[in-house]
Amino acid sequence: MFEIHRNANGELTFAGRLDASQAEKARKALDAVAESCTIDFAGLEYISSAGLGILLATQKRLSESGQCVRLAHLNRHIRDIFHIAGFDLVFEIE
Repeated sequence: MFEIHRNANGELTFAGRLDASQAEKARKALDAVAESCTIDFAGLEYISSAGLGILLATQKRLSESGQCVRLAHLNRHIRDIFHIAGFDLVFEIE
């Protein structure tokens, strides 16, 4: 199961497992983001290559207008995935 919530200050929270079966849900939510945002990964247990691709596409789209995606509270496993993929150089990780 994968859930996305937006709090009052516009921060997104991802929880559960972001895999290929949930990629469309994540894409729709991130397509609606037009300004820099923070995504809180505290509740995210797993992210697949499909999820990584959606995040990368969002970062690329936002960077074209001087905006960015920041990521917060990555667990050790997900942080390792971002490091191995080189995404720690693409995203601001808090």
